[in-house]
Amino acid sequence: MSGHKVVLGGVAVAALLAAGTALAVDPPKMGRPAPADLVKLMDISIPPDGTGLPEGQATAKQGQTVFMERCAACHGERGEGKTNDRLAGGKGTLTEEVTVKTVGSYWPWATTLFDYIRRAMPYNTPLSLKDEEVYGTVAYVLFLNGIVGENDPINAQTLPKVQMPNRDGFINAWKEPAVATR
Repeated sequence: MSGHKVVLGGVAVAALLAAGTALAVDPPKMGRPAPADLVKLMDISIPPDGTGLPEGQATAKQGQTVFMERCAACHGERGEGKTNDRLAGGKGTLTEEVTVKTVGSYWPWATTLFDYIRRAMPYNTPLSLKDEEVYGTVAYVLFLNGIVGENDPINAQTLPKVQMPNRDGFINAWKEPAVATR
């Protein structure tokens, strides 16, 4: 009986090897190439320099409404954190034993905050905010951290100029290396 098990085991191994070889030669036909219009729709990355920021603008005062309706349930009304991360406060804690990483204490570029909020928030409905709503939400989060004023317009021209408190705490992977002069 043990010989029978060995033969069956050998047959099973041979079948798996044959299947693996077949898959390596002819992979399964799954999915399809993404249409160009879908690729364009999803190609919305905003780098630190703000290239590609859309038209529109808002202030923190305008963004507070969007934040209360779409963000506060997870992040608290003043960005203090609830079920999800804290967004405000923590300034000056990065060198302490207990750090508080927030937009105001840790995030290096305001433009990439726009990118992240537009692409990934709200958690249950990403990509659902209009550009003006994203500008307003960014403005409100920056306001909560004391970085911009309540009525400062945030748009494609002003957002790249916002100086984040921890901007120098990171190496900018998008910067061109300095050219050595002789």
